Amino acid sequence: MNVLWLQSAGCGGCTMSLLCAEGPNVFDLLAGAGIRFLWHPALSLETGTEVQGILAAIEAGEVALDVLCIEGSIATGPRGTGRYHILSGTGVPMLDWVRRLAPLARDVVAVGTCATYGGITTAGGNPSDSVGVQYDGAHPGGALPAEFRSRSGLPVINVAGCPTHPDWVTETLLLLSAGALPATALDALGRPRFYADHLVHHACPKNEFYEYKASARSLSEMGCMMEHLGCIGTQAVGDCNIRPWNGGGSCTRGGYPCINCTAPEFEEPRHIFTETPKIAGIPVGLPTDMPKAWFMALASLSKAATPDRIAKNAVADRVAVPPTLRKPR
Repeated sequence: MNVLWLQSAGCGGCTMSLLCAEGPNVFDLLAGAGIRFLWHPALSLETGTEVQGILAAIEAGEVALDVLCIEGSIATGPRGTGRYHILSGTGVPMLDWVRRLAPLARDVVAVGTCATYGGITTAGGNPSDSVGVQYDGAHPGGALPAEFRSRSGLPVINVAGCPTHPDWVTETLLLLSAGALPATALDALGRPRFYADHLVHHACPKNEFYEYKASARSLSEMGCMMEHLGCIGTQAVGDCNIRPWNGGGSCTRGGYPCINCTAPEFEEPRHIFTETPKIAGIPVGLPTDMPKAWFMALASLSKAATPDRIAKNAVADRVAVPPTLRKPR
């Protein structure tokens, strides 16, 4: 399976994350499945005229383009020309390259939330008029129209995340290589369901504190970060805590709130990331599928039933009260 990887407007962090794939590493894993990069700007040896030759061969139909991967948002400014970002040496805007190459690809994969929905590049007024490959924020229609379908019949596959988990990228490519990623395997925003059917909340190490609504008040404390510190892992899709990063890490495992980086428009929450907006003391963003009245009743009961150990540990930076030892019966 031939993969062409283009880096558009972004930080390159999804490639950096991809290189953290372990056991086996990303090169051995993809090569073992017969997946090869026609070109990747950071991983390939070809530069300059060699790259232009690869692009020309793809356009001429001399080289098959199985998967077009795009990392980073697509700058459409100024005034829709895309000339804020020219693919070096070609004189052609990245916007035009995406529109020329996407119809030739069997599948198109947007890697990272900048590529999927616009992401961080669009924050702060979006001076470059950047969009995602097939979405502009939460709205269908980006660099490619909402009705675009690749040769396989799929819309753009949106491997969202800032950055993406390396396994989300490699698993998507492996599924495409095996012909095992049908339209039903994507959610309503084009994200692969193998990770998007989960919540970051699942397997979070702070779940015991969440159950009792025992909340931390500063980032150094052990308690649940939903009530005061802006964590929205109960609403964010992703299996970050089920398959931890680099074998053991995640945002919440590291003591930082989930900011829902797999979602459109996460970059503009209209409040500080580490602050929970509330109305009458109730968090505005309630857990997915949780009616407000149920949450209020549950929170009240949970707080009343909080064991002393959990209440004290929630506002400590390490275990202050260990679990009670029980003698065998």
